[in-house]
Amino acid sequence: MKKGEKTREHIISKSAELFNVQGFAGSSLNDIIAATGIQKGGIYRHFGSKDEIALEAYNYAADSVGRKFAEALAAETSAAGRLLAFFHVYGDVVNNPPFIGGCPLQNTAVESDDTHPILRQRAREGLHHTLERMKDIIREGIQMGEFKEHLDVDALASFAFSLLEGGIMLSKLEGSNRHMEMNTASFSSYLEQVCSKAP
Repeated sequence: MKKGEKTREHIISKSAELFNVQGFAGSSLNDIIAATGIQKGGIYRHFGSKDEIALEAYNYAADSVGRKFAEALAAETSAAGRLLAFFHVYGDVVNNPPFIGGCPLQNTAVESDDTHPILRQRAREGLHHTLERMKDIIREGIQMGEFKEHLDVDALASFAFSLLEGGIMLSKLEGSNRHMEMNTASFSSYLEQVCSKAP
């Protein structure tokens, strides 16, 4: 990797951490300068605007979490286990989240809902991607006979994702992982009810 590429990657990674902790609106150019150790001219040599940095930073953060999801999913053999793997990645969201600051999708969605349509669209794309990933797992579980045949795939994926994101939000807000733990346990019990056999 060339020096210029390394510098660009450094700006993206540090900005991703900054935005995921402080938010896009709550992070100034001076904050980016402080986080990266690169002066204004050096930053604008690689990016045309703060918006451009924000889009790249979101992609970086989302990809980092995506890799953690992929590793956790690969370690599971059952469909139920793979659905629960999403929860396990955020099991210690308060002390050890898969990316500093918590869930990039959630943080971006909440902040950009009415203020930044391009970032909001990126978060929506992340939502649809994760839901489709979950639905693929559920469909596979049905095909393999693990889940009941007439299970509503769309509803179960939405339920799973809502429990996941709700657990993350409540745990971070309270400063305790207990909400993630309760939601994980509740979802595990629910999966036992929709399984044709125990996971």
